[in-house]
Amino acid sequence: MVSSFRDLVVWQEAHKLVLMIYKTTATFPTAEQFGLTSQMRRAAASVPANLVEGFKRRSQQDKMRFYNIAEASLEELKYFLILSHDLSYIVEDQSLHNQADSVGRLLYRFMTSAQQNQTGRASSNPVSLMPNPINQEESQ
Repeated sequence: MVSSFRDLVVWQEAHKLVLMIYKTTATFPTAEQFGLTSQMRRAAASVPANLVEGFKRRSQQDKMRFYNIAEASLEELKYFLILSHDLSYIVEDQSLHNQADSVGRLLYRFMTSAQQNQTGRASSNPVSLMPNPINQEESQ
């Protein structure tokens, strides 16, 4: 049973991505502190933050609006990863791309499940709504 946003696997993985982005951007040039570093961190943190806000919204329309914002922020972050690589701030690091892609898949399934639950159909993929006991300790 999901009683808190912390129980959502999609939130846990999005939070992990934020931590990875903070660690990665700590090595960026100081000239980027208020530029790309700030934008990447903001976009990354927006994903789990909007999941949290949507989780507590009562109407389905409000929930989906915040989940969509999380999805858009994730896409923005993916672009910043490409830009960071092209500027030689990061080397080709598949772990960041893989984590972002994983969060994207989880978010898509989560949103699909939330929409199906609203229309009364059984969720075809409840896994994104269930806690992930392996990662639960890491994100606390």
